[in-house]
Amino acid sequence: MTLKRNLPAALIFTALAWALAGCATGPTPQEPPAPAPVPVLPPAFPPQDIVGRWGLAAYHNEEDRARIEAAAAQQCKQPYVITLGPTGGVMMHLADQATPTELALKGAAGGKTFIGPKDEPPGATDDREVLTFDGRVLILKWMDPEVQGRYGTMVYVRCPPEGAKPVRGKGKPKPKPKPKAAAKPAPKPMPPPVQQQPPVQQQKPQGQ
Repeated sequence: MTLKRNLPAALIFTALAWALAGCATGPTPQEPPAPAPVPVLPPAFPPQDIVGRWGLAAYHNEEDRARIEAAAAQQCKQPYVITLGPTGGVMMHLADQATPTELALKGAAGGKTFIGPKDEPPGATDDREVLTFDGRVLILKWMDPEVQGRYGTMVYVRCPPEGAKPVRGKGKPKPKPKPKAAAKPAPKPMPPPVQQQPPVQQQKPQGQ
């Protein structure tokens, strides 16, 4: 009789124990979804367009841009050379690298173009954003704020073909040609000397 009375209580205690165990563990929290990958779009221009020899300089203040662009044009004596990579990218240097690496041109929303490692999404830390490119001047900004603070905005000015005369920088007027010296007038011909006639002697009349 005692066992029958205690049986319902034992079942109740067992059920409560299972309920408490379920509350202690609780449902497993779900991991946050991974961010959607940034789609890679075609760049604004192909890699072949930036292959060549470039004068290179950098600026930190936007008001210095025109002056630095002129200074970059003067660096063609020691140009920065961009070549095509083995898989269709361009050979350029990453920050703090002594040897060039093959980088890809990656398009992004809003018509933006980035230059950086192929396996990273557009706008990654190692990328540089193309601020402007008109065929002659290429301006790149580092996406890493720390690198941008050290290196500044990079200005590439295309060098003329080898053997051609260098292009003068902006803001330097072409020197005016020196005026030619006036030609000296030809000497006037001297008149021949006047020949003096001997005096005419008067003949005395005969018989005087």
